[in-house]
Amino acid sequence: MAGERCSWSTGSDLYISYHDNEWGRPCYDPVELFELLNLEGAQAGLSWITILQKRENYRKAFKNFDPVKVARLRDSTIEKLLLDPGIVRNRLKVEAVRTNAKLYLEMQSNDECFAEFLWSFVGHVPLQNRRKSMKSVPAKTVESDAMSKALKKRGFKFCGSTICYAFMQAAGMVNDHLLTCPSHKPCEKLAASRFMPKNWPGR
Repeated sequence: MAGERCSWSTGSDLYISYHDNEWGRPCYDPVELFELLNLEGAQAGLSWITILQKRENYRKAFKNFDPVKVARLRDSTIEKLLLDPGIVRNRLKVEAVRTNAKLYLEMQSNDECFAEFLWSFVGHVPLQNRRKSMKSVPAKTVESDAMSKALKKRGFKFCGSTICYAFMQAAGMVNDHLLTCPSHKPCEKLAASRFMPKNWPGR
């Protein structure tokens, strides 16, 4: 890949692949967004590479983040997961995934689309930032503050503003690839692409 990638993605083939193929690409699938939000929550206090290395273990442990299956996890299963070295064995973080799944289903039962709800904080269209250095990338924004506040009001766990902004970056709700990064332009082109769902509010 020609050009200079965002500096945070160097030092690991796994990081490079994630940066080049996933980070900043708009994601509209509600289950994929549910997975990503929970993984960002699991990262709290840790490095993202730690979570990337454990991602497949997380998918296995949490039934590919199927909200219906996760919401049905028994307490005994939670206890077993807390012994699983393949994930971050933090009780609050593990239990949060089940709690969040129940809230996801509650929204669904009220005819609320989880994806549309999350994307509403950027007007359903990816925000195109034009950052020239990593120093100019904030830890949180007005949009992530609003998302965090709304999620917490509904009862979601591990969704502070910093977590929400990292989630927004990863899900392509904001394009925070530096202008010098070869991935900036492709993500910009995807912002209003054909991949946007039919009848999407931002179309």
